Amino acid sequence: MNLEIVSREATTPKYSTPLLFVHGAWHGAWCWDEYFLPYFAERGFSAHAVSLRNHGGSERSGGLRWKRIGDYVADVEQAANSLPRPPAIIGHSMGGFVTQHYLARNAAPAGVLLASVPPHGVFGTTLKLARRHPLAFAKANATWSLYPFVATPALAREAFFSSGVSDMDVARYQSRLQDESWFAFLDMLVFDLPRAGAKRSPMLVVGGADDTIFSPRDVEATARAYDVQAEIVDGLAHDIMLEPRWRAVASRIAGWLETVLT
Repeated sequence: MNLEIVSREATTPKYSTPLLFVHGAWHGAWCWDEYFLPYFAERGFSAHAVSLRNHGGSERSGGLRWKRIGDYVADVEQAANSLPRPPAIIGHSMGGFVTQHYLARNAAPAGVLLASVPPHGVFGTTLKLARRHPLAFAKANATWSLYPFVATPALAREAFFSSGVSDMDVARYQSRLQDESWFAFLDMLVFDLPRAGAKRSPMLVVGGADDTIFSPRDVEATARAYDVQAEIVDGLAHDIMLEPRWRAVASRIAGWLETVLT
């Protein structure tokens, strides 16, 4: 599989362990390159972000709607194996769900879950979306497409961004969003839930206080499943890496990694 990997090498290398960032649904590696990749490179890390198959600049192989979570896990394994050393894995939203699967079957120096799909899946979130946007929910089920939930800047703002993100930036980010796999959604709903508690690596779990997709309660449930303490950051919506207060989370991750990786 020909995968897009966006890389930022350390300005002054300090750590031998590289970082691999995994995006969530509707996104690609681009979402990390706005702020996070340059930030971590400045902190001395070799920072890389992968676009999962049929996302971003990665290879389109068959129809997107048929891709499974297992396919995405294989993409992360491929990307990780392409690096000179096993990387720490940082996953956001669906990418956090993929990261949980990856960490259950691969040794990694560390794992970070940002606003992640909980190990119990997206059933509660799906109900919220159905109540909030019944027409989009009906269209999604009729077409096997998840794009109706993010099809306009207004919908993207509601799902991903706080009021602190400018309308111009919301429109810019929304223009880069894409459809997501229907079968990956079903896997997150019920068919391929990770083995909660299968923690083989140090883990950090972070969420945003203003996240409308995965609430602080969801983030805390994820943390409990892996026997760690959730960290909830005020003033952040779902797309933590693109929020005005992104640096608060990036610096926390960097500080934690500096402790774990030494």
